[in-house]
Amino acid sequence: MEKKKYPITPLGWKIKEKLIEKQMDQKTFCDMNKIPASRLSNLIHGTRKTKRYRKQVVALLGIIDEK
Repeated sequence: MEKKKYPITPLGWKIKEKLIEKQMDQKTFCDMNKIPASRLSNLIHGTRKTKRYRKQVVALLGIIDEK
């Protein structure tokens, strides 16, 4: 059985760009900021509304969120 792949959202690309600028991978970022890795993945792919973590990630990475 194949896993379904979800496209990366515009916010997801911004998150990935900021992590690259900081030379950090998703797991390290999540561990440092006590964010579940699955929630960051949900944010990047838009598979689930993660309001609490969205605010936290946007603030930590200094991203301007259009929502």
